[in-house]
Amino acid sequence: MDLLRFITAGSVDDGKSTLIGRLLYDSKSILADQLEAIERSTKNKSNGEIDLALLTDGLRAEREQGITIDVAYRYFSTPVRKFIIADAPGHVQYTRNMITGASNASLIIVLIDARQGVVEQTRRHSIIASLLKIPHVVVAINKMDLVDFSEQVYQQIVTDYKAVAQQLGLTEVTYIPMSALQGDNIVDVSPNTPWYTGKPLLQFLEEIELNRDVNLTDARFQVQFVIRPQTEDLHDYRGYAGKIASGIYRKGDAVTVLPQQIQTTLSKIEVAGTEVIEAFAPQGVVLHLADDIDISRGDSIVKTDDIPQISNELDILLCWLDDKPLRPGNKYLLQHNSRLVRAVVRNIDYKLDVITLQQQPVEGTVKLNQVVKATIKTAAPLVYDSFDSLHTNGSAILIDETSNSTVAAVLLK
Repeated sequence: MDLLRFITAGSVDDGKSTLIGRLLYDSKSILADQLEAIERSTKNKSNGEIDLALLTDGLRAEREQGITIDVAYRYFSTPVRKFIIADAPGHVQYTRNMITGASNASLIIVLIDARQGVVEQTRRHSIIASLLKIPHVVVAINKMDLVDFSEQVYQQIVTDYKAVAQQLGLTEVTYIPMSALQGDNIVDVSPNTPWYTGKPLLQFLEEIELNRDVNLTDARFQVQFVIRPQTEDLHDYRGYAGKIASGIYRKGDAVTVLPQQIQTTLSKIEVAGTEVIEAFAPQGVVLHLADDIDISRGDSIVKTDDIPQISNELDILLCWLDDKPLRPGNKYLLQHNSRLVRAVVRNIDYKLDVITLQQQPVEGTVKLNQVVKATIKTAAPLVYDSFDSLHTNGSAILIDETSNSTVAAVLLK
């Protein structure tokens, strides 16, 4: 059974938390004690309705204000597929939380209030989805019950969003009219929308193909741990454990260890303690090499005929996530998968307007939630691909060494 990670996004009060609550409720993924607790604390007791948003809005401040602040993760499964849902906040000041939740998502559900249509925050979250190369977009046109399930309203929003999608290069976009509060087109097709011929949301999530989202062409493997038991039974054992980010590895392949640029061959591949002839993304494996080479955590093992970029001067696109502003010359730690290196921001070229996508000059410092093009220099070479060509090996984060907190999401160019 495979796993789908997806995130819900949209403007404030578009119904993201209610939608997730409805998915959990209608798919019978809520435990009895959870349901009882929600019924006791629900705000809609007088109407006899359960406030499904309380299933995800777990912080006290969220419940008091009726909004989502932090990213809430929920897990559920059906007989077809397992799911991990990230419920992202809608307020502009919490955009950084949305980026965190979207970083590992294969699909994004952008909710739109049928009464409001496409708004600024809709565009902002859609732009983030395009920057992060999230392959699948579902536009959930919610609260259709408040516009009498009007097909005309639905079609107008579809037309407006198609213009946004075309500008951002979003190609795989699916539109679903729904009412998260009442359950229309969430698990079952709603009789209130006879003009809609598509699938309900849950069926769409169950049936969407994910295998084609995995790159099986470019072989990329970064060492997470060097296994050297040094016991009498395993005196000569030397394995390199990690996750195959992309591509396929086969026993006997000619490979190169980077950044050292040492060539060797694969002598053995292990998956879950069993020797195999080949392994592929996204499996966790232990690779064995024909030669004894000084390899450390963060080094890369790639096929000799497909070498990625190697440099310590990097052009990047970053989204600033910290309250403390970014200035040229600031020093940070750059975490690229398993590799951790020191880095300094050399210069900032321009700011990207997240509404118009126009390049604008940076006046002074870079502030929270701003997206900028910058150049950084690392203390040691980085082995990477551009995010546009291979996002699994083209993203990183900047870390403030003093506070040990993430200050920026980085896309390598």
